[in-house]
Amino acid sequence: MDLDLLTRRSEYEWEIPRRGDMRVPAILFASEALMRAMDLKVYQQAVNVAKLPGIVSASYAMPDAHWGYGFPIGGVAAFDADEGGVVSAGGVGFDISCGVRCLLTGLKRPDLAAVRMELAEALYEQIPAGVGSTGAIELESAEMEAMLRGGARWAIERGFGVTADLERIEEHGRMPGAEPDEVSGQAKRRQREEMGTLGSGNHYLEVQEAVEVFDEPLAHAFGVAQGDLLVMIHCGSRGLGHQIGTDFLRRMVTSAPDLGIVLPDRELACAPIHSDLGRSYLGAMRAGINCALANRQILTHLVRQVFAQFLPEARLSVLYDVSHNTCKVEEHVVGDAPRKLYVHRKGATRAFGPGHAELPEALRAAGQPVLIGGSMGTASYILAGTAQSEARAFSSACHGAGRAMSRHEAARTWRGREVIDALAGRGIIVRSPSMRGIAEEAPGAYKDVSAVVQAAQAAGLASKVVRLAPLICIKG
Repeated sequence: MDLDLLTRRSEYEWEIPRRGDMRVPAILFASEALMRAMDLKVYQQAVNVAKLPGIVSASYAMPDAHWGYGFPIGGVAAFDADEGGVVSAGGVGFDISCGVRCLLTGLKRPDLAAVRMELAEALYEQIPAGVGSTGAIELESAEMEAMLRGGARWAIERGFGVTADLERIEEHGRMPGAEPDEVSGQAKRRQREEMGTLGSGNHYLEVQEAVEVFDEPLAHAFGVAQGDLLVMIHCGSRGLGHQIGTDFLRRMVTSAPDLGIVLPDRELACAPIHSDLGRSYLGAMRAGINCALANRQILTHLVRQVFAQFLPEARLSVLYDVSHNTCKVEEHVVGDAPRKLYVHRKGATRAFGPGHAELPEALRAAGQPVLIGGSMGTASYILAGTAQSEARAFSSACHGAGRAMSRHEAARTWRGREVIDALAGRGIIVRSPSMRGIAEEAPGAYKDVSAVVQAAQAAGLASKVVRLAPLICIKG
């Protein structure tokens, strides 16, 4: 990106000043090196988001930002419904509530040594992954409706976990306001056999080791110590979420003229929050969030079953579960006054600071765990939300490294078997049903996650707590 297009506000903060029909400026958080490497499309998409009705303060892009559909991936924007604010399906994304759950095992790396290969094979065999993967659960109509309203609570009521899990899940495992009737029959049919599956793309399940602790008190508050083994599950709402996005983007594009909305880009199709279409989308999107929460809960149950076969002493308690790709109603201080805002985070994660009322009591003093996923051979991180992050970008942070090249380019650059063999040489076991998928998700296809995390900390978005290294990766 040409840095002459930007105004540098600080070492890690860059502004695109308001101009033309932009309603607010656009703010990008990144180091100079990350900014120079960032696609110019991110610039244009951040500008386009700043043109949407009812946007508040600024259009934001996180340090992992890259080109996406409508919003940049890593994009954050908040809207005031009482000022004509909109909800945008492109600002949430197709994989509604794609997110990360992190589990504490109570084990150390030596505990894994004798069974590592067997555990990896069992996880791969018992946890469905890949394009079109289906699980053992088949939902009939009534159960589908119950799942879309109940989220992780529905799953636990049916034996997939324990009630204590809910305390560590965003929204306590169930997103209020879900309206299954707003979800199309096609979306429900796509999800009928996909509960308890990882899916494809950048989704994964990893067994990881805590290899570096940056903040001992926060790590202790999170229950993590040097050398601990953790499990990270990264997945979303599968076919149901994708179909909801497809259905409503089409409806929003068609309805825009009648709703008095001039779209800067048809991919930013949106509807006023107070319109019938806006309310319909929010109801369907919230059902998609519940689908993702239920899916990660079932996957947690499957992981516990596998571990019980080889490492029955593992406790596998939930550290935290947080979603990306959502629009949520939150109260934020703008100027000197609190305002109820509809915060879109697309490829960005919530990062509430210490003392926030929505955090579990056991974590409230420390701040929210911010879970940053890697890509097979790269590190993952646990960060913590800070008081400063509230004023930076509506308590938002990056969610991963962000792609440095397209999947098509990655598949032309690497071969899946070569990637697997290279990682095996580093002691990382990778299992996947798709060699092409492995190539598309090669570690080199992503930005340097450590540089992204450092930028997030330096920009005041979140604070580093622990770095995790992969040992076993089940890849979709």
